Amino acid sequence: MTGWEMLAVAAAGFAAGGINAVVGSGTLVSFPVLLAVGLPPVSATISNSLGLVAGNLSGSIGYRRELRGQRRLLLRLLPASVLGALTGAFLLLHLPAATFEAVVPVLIALAVLLVALQPVVQRRLAAGTDAPDAPVRGGRLAALFAGAYATGTYGGYFAASQGVLQIGIFGFVLRESLQRLNALKNVLTLAVNTVAAGAYVVVATDRIDWWAAGLLAAGSLVGGAVSSRYGRRLPSWALRTAIVVLGIVAIVVLVNR
Repeated sequence: MTGWEMLAVAAAGFAAGGINAVVGSGTLVSFPVLLAVGLPPVSATISNSLGLVAGNLSGSIGYRRELRGQRRLLLRLLPASVLGALTGAFLLLHLPAATFEAVVPVLIALAVLLVALQPVVQRRLAAGTDAPDAPVRGGRLAALFAGAYATGTYGGYFAASQGVLQIGIFGFVLRESLQRLNALKNVLTLAVNTVAAGAYVVVATDRIDWWAAGLLAAGSLVGGAVSSRYGRRLPSWALRTAIVVLGIVAIVVLVNR
């Protein structure tokens, strides 16, 4: 990579780490940049997952106050997320590269649609936040467990908009504020990306671009910390518009490779 390309990757990591902490879908920022500097799609996905773990960590720490009272639920959902991450990583490493290249534009399109519809989801969630929440058990717990596994599998395979999916699914089962749902999302995403990244390091070292992963890690670590503290002041429409535009760019780049 040239000096300008390295700077672009680090900046993409900063933006992705910040967006992941507050909105989710930071991969839609960093993934197109990795493609633009010449990484193949599978290598870009693996390097991206590895690099953004640092941002997931700083974002989770930044939302630690919103995590109060959610320890028991987290301990229940983490095994499902971890199992899903391993499933997704297995699919990424064992499905033919041509399958991945065909599926990813569809996944990005789905993620872009979810981000564009996020205001509708947020209004739906906000409508129920004033009601008291019943204990999480039985069918509700099973639904949360299934949702954690499904989104973990998606995140292990391709992380874009994993957080949006989690907030959407969990929000229809839990009557929690969006900020507390976002805190829950941050920790589960951290678990998924860490497990998937660990699997890649063990069995797919040759597909990791260490320079790209390192630059993303440095940028996302700072981005997650800054955004978890100040990002809530940014207008959501600006972040959403940027994500949608960059997602469309990623689709165009992939389709024309």
